Amino acid sequence: MRQVAVLGATGSIGRSTLDVIARHPDRYQATVLAAHRSVDDMEALCRQHAPRYAVMTHPDAAAALDERLHDIPTSVLSGSDSLDELVAEPAIHSVVAGIVGFAGLRSALSAARAGKHILLANKEALVSAGGLFMETVRSGGATLLPVDSEHNAMHQCLPIMSDGRPDMTNVERIVLTASGGPFRGRSRAALDQVTPAEACAHPNWSMGQKISVDSATLANKGLELAEACWLFDRHPDQIEIVIHPQSIVHSMIRYRDGSVLAQMGQPDMRTPIAYCLAWPDRIDAGVAALDIVATGKLEFEAPDLEAFPCLALAQWAITQPGGMCVFSGANEVAVAAFLAGDIRFTDIDRVIESVLQTVSLVEPDTLDAVQRLDADAREAANKCVTLMASPQTFS
Repeated sequence: MRQVAVLGATGSIGRSTLDVIARHPDRYQATVLAAHRSVDDMEALCRQHAPRYAVMTHPDAAAALDERLHDIPTSVLSGSDSLDELVAEPAIHSVVAGIVGFAGLRSALSAARAGKHILLANKEALVSAGGLFMETVRSGGATLLPVDSEHNAMHQCLPIMSDGRPDMTNVERIVLTASGGPFRGRSRAALDQVTPAEACAHPNWSMGQKISVDSATLANKGLELAEACWLFDRHPDQIEIVIHPQSIVHSMIRYRDGSVLAQMGQPDMRTPIAYCLAWPDRIDAGVAALDIVATGKLEFEAPDLEAFPCLALAQWAITQPGGMCVFSGANEVAVAAFLAGDIRFTDIDRVIESVLQTVSLVEPDTLDAVQRLDADAREAANKCVTLMASPQTFS
């Protein structure tokens, strides 16, 4: 019986993880559930999955949840310190790092230091602090398995050593696929009047608002490019990005002998989650088998960097010290401003570009340094948003 800590339990990754765990009660137990302040959702999950601990990082939310759960044996704790202690508990085997955004970095580092089996779904651990995080994984003896469908696909197509690390000896190139989002094929001018509702309506995946907007701008692919560089020890030039609107081929590995291995499957996050939970075994994920005939034609095309410049900005930022930490922080601020109706969809990349030109870039080697650089990026981004925002909001 593997005891699992699910961080970001109320989000899409957390819920998908709990669905897979519930299908295998003889193998897994959701011992720790963690969220920020979604009290209603957390109460429902605790009553359904009966974790030993529930952690709310927001103290008021923790107090409210504790009052509601007085009739069940789940212990409610508050704050990031409590979460750090729980993920390091010897009884916890696997940690699902599913807290979205920069807020998930600290707990991911705690799991790495404790040598856990980490199911990594938090991008910022690698995007904002890739060097620090990977060194912590190595020194802590952790096993790192990527949940993102693209990186998970790469992992599945590579020979893997006993500690979970991929053997890249014979790899010529990684092919990272992207759906293209809901606005694939549109011109730059046609994107000016995009609404938050349209940007969040992903054609293939069911995801949270922030990730959906990132997919629509292709910023998400820039973040994933940075992740792939750290996970597989590649330079950006060794990774090709292609648009694949069907989201059936999740990524490919091109070998030096001319072979190309692709991982295919339904666009359902339960598949990569089940792969990571059971690795090196395989378990039922509750996902329908892929019908190749019904799927029909698979299309591939180059990304349009003029219409979606976030990807080009990320490709440059990856080559700069601390560049992706700044990119990520600025992007979070810009996306939040867009969702709030304060700036246009096409202003998101303008904010990022401005911040990359404004903030002094330096490679952070400690958590404090990462936090300072992230704070600098957010401060610059907020100033930029304030200048862009007009009295009339965009809806």
